[in-house]
Amino acid sequence: MTKVFIDGSAGTTGLRIHERLAERKDLSLLILSDEQRKDPEARREMLHTADIAFLCLPDAAAIEAVELAKGSKVRIIDTSTAHRTNPAWAYGFAELADLRAKIAASDRVANPGCHASGVLALIEPLIRNGLLSADAALSVTSLTGYSGGGKKMIAEYEDENRSPLFGAPRQYALSQSHKHLPEIQVIGGLKTAPAFLPIVADFYSGMEVTVPIFAKDLRGTIDDVRALYADTFKGPMIHYNADMGEGGLLCASAFSGRDDMEVGVFGNAERILLVSRFDNLGKGASGAAIQNMNIMLGVDETTGLCV
Repeated sequence: MTKVFIDGSAGTTGLRIHERLAERKDLSLLILSDEQRKDPEARREMLHTADIAFLCLPDAAAIEAVELAKGSKVRIIDTSTAHRTNPAWAYGFAELADLRAKIAASDRVANPGCHASGVLALIEPLIRNGLLSADAALSVTSLTGYSGGGKKMIAEYEDENRSPLFGAPRQYALSQSHKHLPEIQVIGGLKTAPAFLPIVADFYSGMEVTVPIFAKDLRGTIDDVRALYADTFKGPMIHYNADMGEGGLLCASAFSGRDDMEVGVFGNAERILLVSRFDNLGKGASGAAIQNMNIMLGVDETTGLCV
């Protein structure tokens, strides 16, 4: 039986991974007490005992955990931003390029960021297949539920005495230095990071990412993009939906509670909208981490997931 340790199981991502894995009969969860979970020696022992470890930690603590794991045979899935652009780590987005094989063979996998997942699903296939230039100057709008901000933001939004400002969508990362931009640029193959407009709104979970493209910047047509997505994303975790939407509208929480993602193409011959929808806690975090573990273990990648 595979022994699994979640380092940082008290956070939003760690808790959700724990909930999902607790129901698995093929895994044995290694648990630290509340008193031990920040003890480096206790963590070291768990990392050296486990077959798979999820790091659900801030960047500095994730780097520390990797050091603690040295000399062990543990295979690590890091959900922080610490290793996402490190070429020694496999980037954990199986649907891009040849990453599924790299994930399966790797002992070090960097789980993607939630916003980055939505952007990369839309742009990486276009750049890799020559429909979009790596020189493209892109903009991205990403609408997310408040659970993406972790326990602190969840508490702020669910406080009965919260500010009235929380009732309307709020744009953030105004300095254009969001932590997901480096992986979007590196993994996407872009020469310039996109202008990024993330927005948090008053719903618990769900994410909707939009990348607008002008026809003059596309080496092909809107139908070429649709055909490429249909050929690239056939499931089980990402699928192209030609009929995506709800009567001319798109709801950002439509995939709340799910672990898969859908992509769609809207607009006309001149102005094209590329859209992805998923749960920021699912394919954007814990769902992707479990999918990566399944691939590493050689089992059906949807095992234990909601798709």
